[in-house]
Amino acid sequence: MPSTENAATAGPVRVGLLDDHEVILDSVASWIGNNAPDFTLAVAANRWLDFVRSEDFPVDVVLMDFQLVEPVSIEARIRTCRAAGAKVIVISALDSAEARARASSAGALAFLSKALPMAEVMASVRSALRMPEPTSGVADRVASTPGALAKPQLSPGERQALILYVTGRSTIEVGEAMDVKYETAKTYLRRVREKYQKVGRPASRKSDLIRRAAEDGFLE
Repeated sequence: MPSTENAATAGPVRVGLLDDHEVILDSVASWIGNNAPDFTLAVAANRWLDFVRSEDFPVDVVLMDFQLVEPVSIEARIRTCRAAGAKVIVISALDSAEARARASSAGALAFLSKALPMAEVMASVRSALRMPEPTSGVADRVASTPGALAKPQLSPGERQALILYVTGRSTIEVGEAMDVKYETAKTYLRRVREKYQKVGRPASRKSDLIRRAAEDGFLE
């Protein structure tokens, strides 16, 4: 199994998708195939047993939904994948502190919202796996935009808060990771937004911040 630490030289990262909605499986699989040359889809299943019994399992990284119709807990699924050598990223419409805590305690690398565009999801996946952004396709189109040249000067604290926030942590969790109060973490993120706004690059929404971070190389 290729290491995600050396994904740039070992070939595309092998991805497994686990979601009990066929439409989501099809759309994510199609997007990865057309827009993410550094990933290759190895397994896609809407049932847990079908997923782990696949001849192509284990994979390098599993993108799994938090909730499945089957009575298999998120903790059991994450730990099984990790035991097989796969990293796990949870993508869910159920974005709550409890859900994030359960996924994190079981060993998930990140917890992402299904409301995010796929480009932002995969940028966060690359960050969690410590992969560089691709130098072709969508990344080239992003890098070629005029706004990508106007990069604000962020303090070390602002930069750390930004990276933590766009890779799946809530503002409260950013503060905990930085060992600062919630209000301090909130101030760091507010300053980041203000600095991007001043250089003409909107960053009022979290999805905007993820895009800005990817454009400026903070997710590498």
